[in-house]
Amino acid sequence: MVSARAVAETVTDPELPMLTLAELGVLRDVTERTGRVEVTITPTYTGCPALDTMRADLRSRLAAAGYPEVEIRTVLDPPWTTDWITESGRRKLSEAGMAPPGPAPRREPGPIPLTLGPARRVRCPRCGSADTVELSRFGATACKSLRRCDACREPFEHFKEL
Repeated sequence: MVSARAVAETVTDPELPMLTLAELGVLRDVTERTGRVEVTITPTYTGCPALDTMRADLRSRLAAAGYPEVEIRTVLDPPWTTDWITESGRRKLSEAGMAPPGPAPRREPGPIPLTLGPARRVRCPRCGSADTVELSRFGATACKSLRRCDACREPFEHFKEL
């Protein structure tokens, strides 16, 4: 029988199907105890609309692999960050035409200060140019923005740093 962890690591994200939950950094832990599997996940944000689908997909895939008793735990602390996306996940985002996030902003505890400096230059995933502009702060999902490359004129999505 394939390990429960190996099975859980094959489940893809419903909104980013080119990535597994493991590559996205959402899959935190998988433990097996006497016929029971406990999976711990941390969603990309607390209101993530794909959370129910992630849980259902994990349960379904594990049940099909012979693990009928599955508990899915959602943990919000520490909060998910784009730094948890694996290198293979970043590569797959780029190959799918989406600019991967840069390093997540470091924040101290307490109020978040307002900064009005220049935005990070986002490279086009198609031609590599940094000559890109933001068309919309929000794309198909809240974690993505819509951009256009002024070098190759192609539109693309950018997975925002969180």
